[in-house]
Amino acid sequence: MGKKLFIKTFGCQMNVYDSARMTDALASSGYAPTASVDDADMVVLNTCHIREKAAEKVYSELGRLRQMQEERLRADGSRVLIAVAGCVAQAEGEEIVSRAPYVDIVLGPQTYHRLPELVAEALQEDGRPLIDIDFPAEDKFDHLPEEAAPQGVSAFLTIQEGCDRFCTFCVVPYTRGSEQSRPVEAVLAEARRLVAAGSREITLLGQNVNAYHGEGPDGRDWGLGRLIRAVAEIDSLYRIRYTTSHPRDMDDELIRAHRDVDSLMPFLHLPVQSGSDKILAAMNRRHTANDYRRLVDRLREARPNLALSSDFIVGFPGEADKDFAATLRLVNDIGYSQAFSFKYSPRPGTPASSTAEQVPEDVKRDRLESLQQLLRAHQETFNQTQAGQVLPVLIEGEGREAGQLVGRSPYLQPVHFSAPIHRIGQIADVAISEVLTNSLRGEVVLPRVSSDGPSEMRVGT
Repeated sequence: MGKKLFIKTFGCQMNVYDSARMTDALASSGYAPTASVDDADMVVLNTCHIREKAAEKVYSELGRLRQMQEERLRADGSRVLIAVAGCVAQAEGEEIVSRAPYVDIVLGPQTYHRLPELVAEALQEDGRPLIDIDFPAEDKFDHLPEEAAPQGVSAFLTIQEGCDRFCTFCVVPYTRGSEQSRPVEAVLAEARRLVAAGSREITLLGQNVNAYHGEGPDGRDWGLGRLIRAVAEIDSLYRIRYTTSHPRDMDDELIRAHRDVDSLMPFLHLPVQSGSDKILAAMNRRHTANDYRRLVDRLREARPNLALSSDFIVGFPGEADKDFAATLRLVNDIGYSQAFSFKYSPRPGTPASSTAEQVPEDVKRDRLESLQQLLRAHQETFNQTQAGQVLPVLIEGEGREAGQLVGRSPYLQPVHFSAPIHRIGQIADVAISEVLTNSLRGEVVLPRVSSDGPSEMRVGT
């Protein structure tokens, strides 16, 4: 009888990809994925360390898993393995086994290719936790199985890991290491496998994805723009996206790709964090607010229909009222279709965490509320511009209502409409009839067929 694996993923899209690859790695050990933690013979928490609450959620989850582990042991004598992976594991490996000694395996984001041997060793051990949080010399991607479970219509593909920017608030350089880029041929091979398995959209992932510099088949380093052009040549791949970017690494070649590559979607997540030059300098972002504005102007000149998303941190140490006002001004200047905003959370070991000028929590809270109100207004304004438009929608699956399908617009908005189930995986032109808070509704638009051939448009399925 096969063993069941349950993975709970915290954090970013890269963790989603890593979880999928851990599933692939453990398939050789006889583990098949399950959607229910209660059925699992092994549970993996794939963790994120970006914000304080994310880490504490992991410890709360471990407490619940301990109870399940004990109940299963009492009920039938079976052992449930518990593993903690990802960035919390990397940063707090020893603390995890101290606070939760019942955890069997702790492994960082660079060592999950070793999961099969760690599981085998854990099953031979009598309760001694195994910790593997090294930064190994070998490339983990070279040791993962080529075969991978299908990800669905939309897939993630990690092409770059680590970061050399060392923003003063961020733990990524310490948990993911320095920037490493996968070779072009390895990326293209995995992209082809994903498409062959049914994916029609691929999001290229990296902690600083536009710093990609993988070795090309010509022996030279390729940037992200050149890689995107190569990926776009794969048959049956309709859409390409990438995330997350740094403004300092948006080069001319990548901007030209936004202009030239139709399958590169007109939606870009470009974190800025603050609109204040003082705060940007304190964050070690190495760009000013006006540098960011000029970059956005260049991108929109190259792709006039480009929509932007971003990240914002409020209450960074030393942030005064005028600094926060500069952030609000930047938001109004740029105009975002969506954005993510957070209160500053000190992360142990980062330079900003030891700064004396910490902002009071009530001030952070009030500023975050004001910023989010403004961002919601911008999102609503952008969504309203889609009303009455006909948008190409990549159909990803069934909706909640009978006969309903759901897909994504070029701007990542969920779109609901009625259509036959066989259309999943296709692009449909959808006339947007209703704008909701976080999604759109519409009807599929088809050509009217007459004796003279297709002519004007009609609504239907």
